[in-house]
This record gives sequence, structure tokens and C-alpha cells, in this order.
Amino acid sequence: MGIEHVAAGLDIGSTNLKALAITREGRIIGRACLPTPRRTADRMIDARILVTEATSLLGQICGTDYRIAAIASAGIGEDGMLVDPSLAPLTPALPWFDTQRHALFKRFASRLPPCDAAGIVADPFRTLTGWYWARQQPGHERARHWLSVTDYAACYWSGRPFISDTIAARSAAFLPRTRRWADDRVALTLGNVAWLPPVLPTGSVVGPVRHPAPGVSSPFAAEAVVVAGGHDHPVGGWGITQINANAILDSMGTAEVVAMQMPEYPATEISAFDLAPGILSQGATVMRVEELARNLAWASEDEATGNAIKALFSGALTPDSCLDETYFTPGGHGGYAPAYAPSLPNSPLSRASAVTGALARIGNQAVERLAALRDTPSSLYVSGGWSRAPGWIAIKRRFSSRAFDVVREPELTAASAALLAARAIGWAPDVPTLLMPG
Repeated sequence: MGIEHVAAGLDIGSTNLKALAITREGRIIGRACLPTPRRTADRMIDARILVTEATSLLGQICGTDYRIAAIASAGIGEDGMLVDPSLAPLTPALPWFDTQRHALFKRFASRLPPCDAAGIVADPFRTLTGWYWARQQPGHERARHWLSVTDYAACYWSGRPFISDTIAARSAAFLPRTRRWADDRVALTLGNVAWLPPVLPTGSVVGPVRHPAPGVSSPFAAEAVVVAGGHDHPVGGWGITQINANAILDSMGTAEVVAMQMPEYPATEISAFDLAPGILSQGATVMRVEELARNLAWASEDEATGNAIKALFSGALTPDSCLDETYFTPGGHGGYAPAYAPSLPNSPLSRASAVTGALARIGNQAVERLAALRDTPSSLYVSGGWSRAPGWIAIKRRFSSRAFDVVREPELTAASAALLAARAIGWAPDVPTLLMPG
């Protein structure tokens, strides 16, 4: 049997780095996962180590029987670093969740030029805060480009610096409708507009893979190409639209992100939704992000409450009447702290029920806000790590006004990135077989 060519997808997540490869027909030939490599002291990412680990994962999958013909990466939307002309990182990547972002943002927020066309509200977690931090680091004067963590491996493998458009949209300094940068916002935070490389559409071919020196093992085929991926939630949401064009994806992991593709941009205020370019279309990606893991972690600081939350999520425990009450106010994006109402009963089950009920309602409300933008009925799909928790899914169904399907492929982002890569080289994998296997 000869070597078979495959398409590969990477999911560069906040917590885990995942890889998956598919055949021309859409059959998964292997998958691999490891913790996202972060420095112990500050949780920052060294992009060189990330590429080494990603290449190793791909090698594990391919072995001696397969070689990658096309690859795309999707993942974290806001993290990145300055690189020199050879694309060597000059700084680590400041995590989007780093607490020092709040103080950094306060230093320039009052001077930030208004920009309603950015498609996303500026706050400490956006890319522009990371830009502001990076330009203050030693070695920044030698910078040639700023690259995102998610795009970096693709830039390294192809030798071509770029930013995928759904990543650019996370910056709060990119205008998705016109695909231009808000130069004044870039100048204030990054300091040099020239450091931003070309913005490429998600799903477009970046270029051929640069091969290592002779004798060095590589998982790539001789004619392999790199394909632009992008932000994980839009990419995963796009994958589901290949099954159902009217799909809304509710992805539940570190955050709960509700995403959908639209043939045109909605006429609504940017405070209600996050906007990005549509994938393989002239339309838009529309998203709403709600805090999930941070609220659960806050409530779980009390061990008994944390144990009760775990039992509710697993289905081992039945919630009490506090599930339906408004005793808990979740923390919101931008760092707003969660809070209990003074009248909430003190029992761990009551606290856990109040937290779980509030989070379920907020997620479902986000779904309905996106669905209201459409004239046609929407079909709901749920994915992510929490979609495997039967108790949580039962609670979600209790509060949802619509039926939904759980995406059976557990690595939706990586699989959708592999699908993007396959489509870019003319393959036509069977999407239901890939994402919703029987």
C-alpha cells in the first residue's frame, strides 16, 4: 500500500492543542491532542515551541502511511507576538485571559479613537491590548510583523506572513465590511501599521509548504499547501453550515460562543454582536460571546458548591428550585465580577442550581438574539466540551425554546479546519460523515 494524502486541521486552543486529519472522502484517519504549551510562570506561549509541538502531533497522526496535502489552523482569536524578518518571535504571546490586560487597557482606553465599524467592542481582552503590551517589550524595535498565535504555524510552514480575516476581526481595530484597518487605533496601540501583514480570507491558499532540509522527517507531502484558517468559533460554525445552511452553533467551552453565517451584514449596533467576515462568502460571521468557565470557576471556589456543580453537569444530582430563580448574576465580558443575591439559600445545591440555571438562560438568550436576525428559521447545534455533560444538556433543553442537535464529532474546530484545507485543494469530503457520523 502506498502513501495516502490527507488534509489536516489544527485547533490551537487556550487549553489544548489538537490535530486531526481526513481523507479525500472525509474519513478521519487519526487525531492527537496535548496541552497547549505555555510557560509555567506566566502562562504565555512561545510560538517556536508551539510549532514544534504541532509538527509532532501531525507526525503522530501521519506515521509512515499518510502525508498532508493541505493544512489549516484555527484557534485563539486575540493572542499574538512580534516577529523579526525571519519570522522568529521577538516576544511571547500575552494570553487573552491575563489579568494585567485590565491595567494595560486603562492606559490607552480614554485615547482610543471611536470606531463603530470595527464590528466588536474594545475591551481589555482584544488584540489591541496585546499590541500595546508587545511594543513595550525588549526587542520590539527589531520587529517586522505582528502575527497571531493561531496563524503562526501556517506562516512558519509557508514562509509567508499573514493574518486570517476572522482573526483580524478580534482586534477591535479591523473594519470587517471594508476589510481595512482602523489606522488610528493601530497607531495608538501597536504603533506601526506596517507591522501588520496582509489579511487573507479564511479558506484561501496561503502558499506551498517550505520543506525542511533533506533527511529531516516531515509529515507534509511534496506538493503540500497551507490554507488560511482563523478564529475557532467562526470556523466551527462554518463547518456546521456545510450540513445545514441555516445553522446556529452554540459552542460551550472556556466561553459559550453562539455563531452563525449570514449572506450579508446585519444592520444593528455593534454592542449586541461580534462581527467578522463570512467564510468563503461575501457575507458576515455573527457571534455573541458569554462567559461560562470563569463563572463556574468563581462559584467553585467554594469546594462544596463546586462539587455540586460537577454533579449537576454530570446528571448525578438534580437541581433544586433555585435553578429557575435569579439569585445569581454572571460576570460579563470585560471582567465584571459574578455575584449572588443576598436572599440566595446557603446550601451548595441551591448555589450550584442558581449558577447553572442563570448560565443556561443566558446562553439560550444569545441563541434567540442571533436567530432574530434571520428571516428564515434557524437550526441549532451545540458543541464543545460541555456538550458532553448530560446533566448540563438536560438543563439547556429545559430552558431552550427550540430543539437542538449535539455535534457528534468532538473536535469540531479541528475537523472544520481540515474541511477548509480539503476544499481549498478541490476535495469534496462528505460533511455529515465527518461531523455527524452515525
